[in-house]
Amino acid sequence: MNKLTNDQIRQNVRGRYQKIAVKKVEAASSCCAPADSCCDSPADFDAISAKLGYSSEDLAAAPEGANLGLGCGNPQAIAELQDGEHVLDLGSGGGFDCFLASRQVGDQGHVIGVDMTPEMISRARDNAIKGKFKNTEFRLGEIEHLPLADNSVNVIISNCVINLSPDKQQVFREAYRVLQPGGRLAISDIVTTAELPPEIKNDLDELYSGCISGASSIVEVELMLRESGFTEISIEPKDESRSFLKDWVPGANVDQYIVSAVIKARK
Repeated sequence: MNKLTNDQIRQNVRGRYQKIAVKKVEAASSCCAPADSCCDSPADFDAISAKLGYSSEDLAAAPEGANLGLGCGNPQAIAELQDGEHVLDLGSGGGFDCFLASRQVGDQGHVIGVDMTPEMISRARDNAIKGKFKNTEFRLGEIEHLPLADNSVNVIISNCVINLSPDKQQVFREAYRVLQPGGRLAISDIVTTAELPPEIKNDLDELYSGCISGASSIVEVELMLRESGFTEISIEPKDESRSFLKDWVPGANVDQYIVSAVIKARK
């Protein structure tokens, strides 16, 4: 196969999540969730998110249409958000995690979601209006080139998004840049636990935008974080995640090669 450029990979990912945003994803495709979930009902999305660690209170708190059944964990459970903090969500989608963070940081806090898909930004902004969220905003941009000032946020969260970037080192550099000194990174993401087979690793279209073939190993993620300047790095694989990962590409046994991990670090 011909090697895709970084921009072509981004365009593939953007196209996939554009379809998800407007609910026109083919049932056979993967999208950082079970293969058929992107076309399911809100109740199905809630069931998927419950498996990822979201509580019934979380699911009830966000506006209808914010939870798209995506992700591989619950960054809210690890971020330890405090009242008044400024939070950035990398790859904010329909705004689900931003709205949950909004509740935790309160009126004196602020939450910014960044997504590279215009349709997702529009959806999230509409959801913010529906839910009357006053301390939440959504900005169009790539996570490799964040539309934020230096030292401007206390916490960065993300849910199964950084693996989608073809330049993860640049993502971590940008995360470090926009965090205030002492700020922290708290993300859920996919990491590899074994060498991906060629048929998975070389699929830079369906399986890359499905959060599989673009995943890095734990050692690689730790190295990228250190090279970006982060300290207090912790990467904790969640073996129980294999129970839902195996459904992402039925029959491909991807759970033998990838796992969801809790990734923390500090500036």
